[in-house]
Amino acid sequence: MNFQSFGFLAFLLITVTVCLAAARWDRSIAAECLTLACLVFYVAGGGWAALLVLVLGLAVSVAAVRYLTSPDIRVRAEDDGPAAYASPRPPARRRRCLFLAAAWHVGVLIAFKYTGFLTGGAVSLGWAPLGLSFFTFQQLWLLKEAYTGGFAPERGDLPLYALFFPTVVSGPILKPQAFFPQLHGERFLRPDGQDFAAGLYAMAVGMAKKVLLADNLGALVDTGWKHPSELSAPAAWLVILGYTLQLYLDFSGYCDIAAGAARLLGIRLPRNFDSPYRSLSLGEFWKRWHITLTGFLRECLYFPLGGSRRGTLRTYGNILLVYLVSGLWHGAGWSFVAWGLLHGLGQVAERAWGQGREKLPAALRWVLTFGFVNVAWVFFRAPRFLSALRLLRTALLGGLALPGNWLLENVFTKEAAALRMLLPGLKPWISPGLTFLLFAGAMAVVLWPRNAMDRMEDFRPTAGRALLLAALTAWAVLSFTGVTTFIYSNF
Repeated sequence: MNFQSFGFLAFLLITVTVCLAAARWDRSIAAECLTLACLVFYVAGGGWAALLVLVLGLAVSVAAVRYLTSPDIRVRAEDDGPAAYASPRPPARRRRCLFLAAAWHVGVLIAFKYTGFLTGGAVSLGWAPLGLSFFTFQQLWLLKEAYTGGFAPERGDLPLYALFFPTVVSGPILKPQAFFPQLHGERFLRPDGQDFAAGLYAMAVGMAKKVLLADNLGALVDTGWKHPSELSAPAAWLVILGYTLQLYLDFSGYCDIAAGAARLLGIRLPRNFDSPYRSLSLGEFWKRWHITLTGFLRECLYFPLGGSRRGTLRTYGNILLVYLVSGLWHGAGWSFVAWGLLHGLGQVAERAWGQGREKLPAALRWVLTFGFVNVAWVFFRAPRFLSALRLLRTALLGGLALPGNWLLENVFTKEAAALRMLLPGLKPWISPGLTFLLFAGAMAVVLWPRNAMDRMEDFRPTAGRALLLAALTAWAVLSFTGVTTFIYSNF
């Protein structure tokens, strides 16, 4: 069930209405209603077979968390009679439990997502449960916190953590401490007026990002990738920049909608983006881009490997391994491996450069960072590793011809058709003009000093804002036909 659909809007309206009404009577029953709604949402989007895979994984996590967080209760005889005492479970058994539960989750992810890649296509299951990559990392984070004593959730809350419908498809990846306490807070299923205002604002902005900006950029990008031999160097760079903007607006738009939907239920999701394209270094970029994934990799992989505490060479090796895992988590292909290693090597180069890089002008540091990110995204988008190299070669050596109308004509197709009828004398300029406005608007959104999540925290409705958001929402809803699914739902 796509967020950008009438079905989702109807589902959300019914879920919020039923759960909030039930919470006025008994909040525990309302929580059960919300869990049931999450199951319905997942079955509608992923099917019963996919749900069964996640439920089995959830059962493994429940059993492991129970073992890791519960003491071993024994009885001993004393002079004044029998007495019960709690004894911690042996460390070796706890490690074994953690290893077996983690091995289950990683094994299921590998079986569904990487069998074809690892066997060269000889063996492949042909499908994967919706959101399996996000589910797996979230469960691993839960197991790690339970093992280290960082957090001990109530077992009855685990299904909602695993299948919370705003996050189950494409995140954010929820750290246990960021979610479970809210289930027993005052606002859970009892949101106030500020929550409603902020939630509706975030959903409207997210819809506009996805439907009006990301999908139109995607139409241009897809056209360019279908006909790479016909691109000139400027056209190739337009395709490259288009995907850089599309990916951010698509994924951050999803996160805005998810945060807004959760806010209507009294849940605050963690920030997943913080204007990453304003970054002046790759290190800063990864503190701003997909923040919850970066947090997971840092806490559950980089620190356990030793982080930066075991010498320079070991630190560099840990960085490369972390970004290799990040690349493979996003997709089973050599282009994803190349993307991950590029970012790992970029981080190593920045560390080796040291303070000398900080002495460069801020504008130059931004150009270097943004340029590197653009080039790296080519490998992320490319269907094959060699395809990425060919597009980059065209971007450097493809000639200086301006992009043709064939590349631009799929941008705002309905709006362009209306303008051609109203302004027939401007037909040759309509597609280029709309493309310019699209890229200018997208760049303004990604570089604006205060992003949607910043504004969501202190959003106050006014008549002017309400009219603007209503207009954007109406435009997005009228454009639902032909809207593509969110990019990160493929991962």
